[in-house]
Amino acid sequence: MSVIDHYINAIIEQGAAEAQEDGSSAIEAHHLLLAIAAGEGTAAHRVLTAAGLGRQAIRDALDREFEHSLSAVGVSVASFDLPKPAAAPEPPKLGASARLAIERGFTAATGKKDLRPAHLLLGVLDTEIGTVPRALALAGLDRADLMARAREALAGNSW
Repeated sequence: MSVIDHYINAIIEQGAAEAQEDGSSAIEAHHLLLAIAAGEGTAAHRVLTAAGLGRQAIRDALDREFEHSLSAVGVSVASFDLPKPAAAPEPPKLGASARLAIERGFTAATGKKDLRPAHLLLGVLDTEIGTVPRALALAGLDRADLMARAREALAGNSW
């Protein structure tokens, strides 16, 4: 197995742990983003941390997105004492947004031998709709700027 195969497997495994922590039965793109932020030593991680997006900052942005989405339908999280989510009874499977993010990451590379962690980050960021772009927007971050930074890291051949 190549280094990138090990990296992708590690990100999916960490994404599964993030999904279980959320009580989700599916690994989605935002779980992959949390996993990328938690994995040190890659250009993708450096791009995120340079923008102030460590794992906790992403978690906070996702929590704000959840509250904002509920408030859009008239539900205030502050009005309820919500319990922590229970872990999903079965290991989570890849959800649609995670599969699309991985596909977009592969597409961003010229071939599998050129695939690097920043390609996977690009795949997660390269969507106009969904939890990730809403959370980043609510956090005041420019998704296009993050994508440009990831592309710069790739141009510099950074792992």
